Amino acid sequence: MIRLMGILFGMISTTLMGVGVIVVLVMGAGTLMPILGAAAVGFLVSIPITYVIARAVAET
Repeated sequence: MIRLMGILFGMISTTLMGVGVIVVLVMGAGTLMPILGAAAVGFLVSIPITYVIARAVAET
């Protein structure tokens, strides 16, 4: 399951970080700290999401 999580994490984290950065830019906060904060939040949120998805895939 660790291998599956590694594969999924690359896709999920990139997607969530990109969504966070786009949301920050649309809100008008185009400086460095909000962009980095949104990317960090997307990275951290993707860890449990990856675990849940990998567990669901491994059970089938």
